[in-house]
Amino acid sequence: MYYIQYYVFLIIRFNRDMAITSNQHTELNSVQISLLRLFNRPMSENETLEIKKLLVDHYSEILNQEVNKAIEDKGYTQEGLDNLLHAES
Repeated sequence: MYYIQYYVFLIIRFNRDMAITSNQHTELNSVQISLLRLFNRPMSENETLEIKKLLVDHYSEILNQEVNKAIEDKGYTQEGLDNLLHAES
């Protein structure tokens, strides 16, 4: 159960960090350009949803691995995560 709570904590933190950094303009890298070229064609809504799901699954797996590593490295426990989630701000 504490994995789910920690995921939520990390997702909120990740979204906050991404919101801060997303205001910065950067050039497209070679992978991004290749993807734009690859998908520069008509696609059905179903194809679009499949691609989105593939990307979400990929990044979910990466997040999963990072969360598990952080939990192991930092020695988090269910009690510690509960305290973090219910602490006064």
